[in-house]
Amino acid sequence: EGSVTNLFTSIVGNVFGFKALRALRLEDLRIPPAYSKTFIGPPHGIQVERDKLNKYGRPLLGCTIKPKLGLSAKNYGRAVYECLRGGLDFTKDDENVNSQPFMRWRDRFLFVAEALFKSQAETGEIKGHYLNATAGTCEEMMKRAVFARELGAPIVMHDYLTGGFTANTSLAFYCRDNGLLLHIHRAMHAVIDRQRNHGIHFRVLAKALRMSGGDHIHAGTVVGKLEGEREVTLGFVDLLRDDYI
Repeated sequence: EGSVTNLFTSIVGNVFGFKALRALRLEDLRIPPAYSKTFIGPPHGIQVERDKLNKYGRPLLGCTIKPKLGLSAKNYGRAVYECLRGGLDFTKDDENVNSQPFMRWRDRFLFVAEALFKSQAETGEIKGHYLNATAGTCEEMMKRAVFARELGAPIVMHDYLTGGFTANTSLAFYCRDNGLLLHIHRAMHAVIDRQRNHGIHFRVLAKALRMSGGDHIHAGTVVGKLEGEREVTLGFVDLLRDDYI
């Protein structure tokens, strides 16, 4: 109960390795309500996020800071400020913006927090930046989430597939208890879901996220550089908002 890790261990943990199978794909899951109620679900959800931001009746507009790698923490913070001051509601770390020699995570968090408060003071709006808390251990991940909260950041981010379901659920519990929003990045999903005859369909990974915990997830794009069809992507959006899993 309440463990996405154990659920997937039971369903796909060994069968994909049977030599009698040339290929196998898990297309969908339907989770019984009695079982789904044992999971945490999203820390907050759509309505709470809008209440925290005091923004209603329109889409929330954001962007990922580019170049994703190579900026110093100070220049990264400057880019965040310029985007938020220019009218965006959110900016975000990309999946591999973490803690590198040219920009350590603590320095980035500090400069981003400064950018948040400066843009809020000048615009009178509540702003946010998805601070990537993904780390090599659960303990380090939680340390980063705690530091983000202490700085007054409204939201953190986690790479839930590379970070793992157990780590993600632990972070979701912390975010729920401490008023942090949680954005989920799906880095590594295409390794699992892109082949049509083998792997796990993204709809299953999306349902796993709903159980593990996250307020929103990158569900694909209808335009741009990434693979995915418009209708399929919009279907993922509907799936993530359904009343059942």
